[in-house]
Amino acid sequence: MKEKERLVIDQIRRNPYVTQNELANELQLSRSAVAGYISSLIKKGIIVGRAYVLPEEGTITCIGGANIDRKASLKSNFQKNTSNPVSTTQALGGVARNIAESLGRLSVPVTLLTVIGDDQEGIWLLDKTTPYVDTSHVLKLPGKNTGSYTAVLDDSGDMIVAFADMDICEDVEVNFVRDKWSVIRSSKHVLLDTNFSTEVIEEIIRSCKEDQVPLCIAPVSAPKIKQLPEDLNGVTYLVCNYGEAIELIGHKGDGYEQLADGILNKGVENVVITDGKNGIYYKQKQGTTNHLEAAEVHVTDATGAGDAFVAGLLYALNEDKTLEEACHVGMNCSALTLSTYETVSSRLNVTNLVKRKMNLVEELEIL
Repeated sequence: MKEKERLVIDQIRRNPYVTQNELANELQLSRSAVAGYISSLIKKGIIVGRAYVLPEEGTITCIGGANIDRKASLKSNFQKNTSNPVSTTQALGGVARNIAESLGRLSVPVTLLTVIGDDQEGIWLLDKTTPYVDTSHVLKLPGKNTGSYTAVLDDSGDMIVAFADMDICEDVEVNFVRDKWSVIRSSKHVLLDTNFSTEVIEEIIRSCKEDQVPLCIAPVSAPKIKQLPEDLNGVTYLVCNYGEAIELIGHKGDGYEQLADGILNKGVENVVITDGKNGIYYKQKQGTTNHLEAAEVHVTDATGAGDAFVAGLLYALNEDKTLEEACHVGMNCSALTLSTYETVSSRLNVTNLVKRKMNLVEELEIL
């Protein structure tokens, strides 16, 4: 960084709303020279936005889907070809959005890059997400419907089937990523789900690799993991469940290690495979591997548990923890979410996470 750029940053830290003319007078430079330094700092991601706002240290940017979650919970055993009594609820959803809110609840500075329609669902989504997340960069598309996700749960809380209407994500173009790159590149970590097109995903992977921004990918589902390009060089972490891993590799193989090796061979640096009650398996490119037992928890509702795991993992990695330590934090976040009916648990915070780790909380109050 040039000395004059450092002087500009020092002035902006003192007054984020300082004008270019004021900067020019204070630093005894021409206004055009100040404009040039500011343009350079924005391109480098050191300054974010038109108001010369400096990014918060340790910010995580989450990129991907945001939608309305609807759940239909069966009151008795599922029966085909007939009407099944259910109770229904509506909540906020979307993998990237859920992870972003979870990180915000864990006091991590987090920015969400997603797309919504100009409808009441989109307004409601922003209203409920903004207290935890910076939503100032969300793309709003006129005449489009905000995405929706409807899950059918059995009487044990496990998902039977889900239906996703995320067509709005297909309208997100590569230029959206390029326009927001100064925001993305200033992040300590980037989280990407697979709701957007392969072209958009490729652009993010390529750009993160070029600018050496750690990138974590969390696939939305087994079908949508196919949105990933064949070359995954530039992906620092890929976190998927067992079924998604099989879909990505194309075969079941001889177990976790062969699946992990197949993913690493695509260019990923670290792979984490979650498998419910069977625990967590992770493997790193340098050879470190381990199989961690699942945390004990009473399952009230499984929806959102995977997103909570990824949020906990990123929270710990952001604190410079090892991958194994991060996996344990992720499992504790997942356990807190499994114990409630909420997709993102309102009880998810650092205090309860510490209590969970210390085994002071066996189960949370069912909400």
